[in-house]
Amino acid sequence: MTPTADADRRSPQAIRCSFVPPYLLRRLAESDPGRRLLADGRDTLAVDERMRSRREAATATTAPAVPDTGGNRVVYDAGGAEELPGRRARDEDDPATGDAAVDEAHAHSGVSWDLFAEVFDRPSVDGRGTPLTVTVHYGRDYDNAFWDGEQLVFGDGDGEVFDRFTKPLDVTAHEFTHGVTQFSAGLTYQGQSGALNESVSDVFASLAKQRSLGQDASQADWLIGQGLFMPDVKATALRSMLEPGTAYDDPRLGRDPQVGSMDDYVDTEEDNGGVHLNSGIPNRAFALAARAIGGPSWEKAGQVWYAALTGGAVTPSTDFEGFAAATVDAAARLYPEDTSVADHVREAWQQVGLARGTQAVAAQTPPSGGPAPAGPGGGSPSAKPQAPAGAPDPVGSAGVPSLPGQPGDDVVAVRRSGGFTGASQFAQLSLTDDPAGTELRRLLDQISVSDLGRSEPQPDRFTYTVACRSFELTVPEQDLTPELTRVVQIVLDQRAR
Repeated sequence: MTPTADADRRSPQAIRCSFVPPYLLRRLAESDPGRRLLADGRDTLAVDERMRSRREAATATTAPAVPDTGGNRVVYDAGGAEELPGRRARDEDDPATGDAAVDEAHAHSGVSWDLFAEVFDRPSVDGRGTPLTVTVHYGRDYDNAFWDGEQLVFGDGDGEVFDRFTKPLDVTAHEFTHGVTQFSAGLTYQGQSGALNESVSDVFASLAKQRSLGQDASQADWLIGQGLFMPDVKATALRSMLEPGTAYDDPRLGRDPQVGSMDDYVDTEEDNGGVHLNSGIPNRAFALAARAIGGPSWEKAGQVWYAALTGGAVTPSTDFEGFAAATVDAAARLYPEDTSVADHVREAWQQVGLARGTQAVAAQTPPSGGPAPAGPGGGSPSAKPQAPAGAPDPVGSAGVPSLPGQPGDDVVAVRRSGGFTGASQFAQLSLTDDPAGTELRRLLDQISVSDLGRSEPQPDRFTYTVACRSFELTVPEQDLTPELTRVVQIVLDQRAR
């Protein structure tokens, strides 16, 4: 493949795309306040702070900075530590090691690579054949997987709710595709563009799974993350593309809150504007289109979505209507002699409530430097962090809560959202009664809003809201100061102390 201009459009630095969504972590923490997930959250936060420091010291490049592997991929073993990439465990042509995570990562990254290289003529995430680095056994009981802008990283799960994140093929393909999006459309991880970022990863993850199984669109189960949960969890998967909101219903997890129609669109500040909730809408549109078109999903429907993603019509701020229009336009360009393809794509978007997807791309894409498209959850992300002057975030229709009412003088509250599953974690602490209260008061007094960064939200990374009587801040984890880092560690870890 001849390198394309989109390979240079997005720097990999300061990007981290993880798998676990925020509302799921919140449910887990609430269902069993004493479970070790709280401690796992503390460990994850500490890891993120160290990674932030390393990223800030790095120089941006146009391709992942990876070692010379002599092949397409190399798998490393972090051994439960948090340093990347870790110990070299398996190269491209090495035999199986007997370590399930190493061998799964090797196999699944190869399937993901082959999908893009063989079907879409795109070797590697950047289209230039840059070798892929993969790390497994990352952290302790780490309930996540992510693309950090340079490589894939997988935790082993906690063994209670989550199994190994290397186990399902589509988890690997999902994170691989975040890299593809980074080096193509660069969809901003906020509101509708962020939900599209998530959806695109689910779409190509499903294609990788279907292709590996030799299934056509009618035979596929359209599930994402099947096999990720432990056997006693009442879940078929993490998400259903064909029937969003039906993947799980478990006392610990709650009920799957994803939506599949604009009629149910969730307008929330949590999860970067509900990116894991509202991604069900474009997910369902793709599944409906692929089934209507027929045959293997990667042959026509997948080609349409890939052409839309990489063809220039989709920009970082594109919303649902803009993406719908781009896919209809791509279908018409790719298959001029088979107008049924564009018709099926158009009808699929109409079925999820996006009738305007039939309009021309030019009507949906803002001019360079112009405002982002309007609509629920669309538009440019608001500058973060900020100290809101009113009430905390509203409760979305899917039951995703914000922080409780304004804390009293002696209470500090913390909420974490984000990650691959989109789950949230919430805790609050009394500054008067808790032994850590004195340290917290000192830390809170040292926090200055002017010292905080204003990074845009990044795919599948965590976001923290910290509230006390005097302020409420919502901060992407890459912008946490040492003082804020310590505050959220103390509050989220209080039951594990």
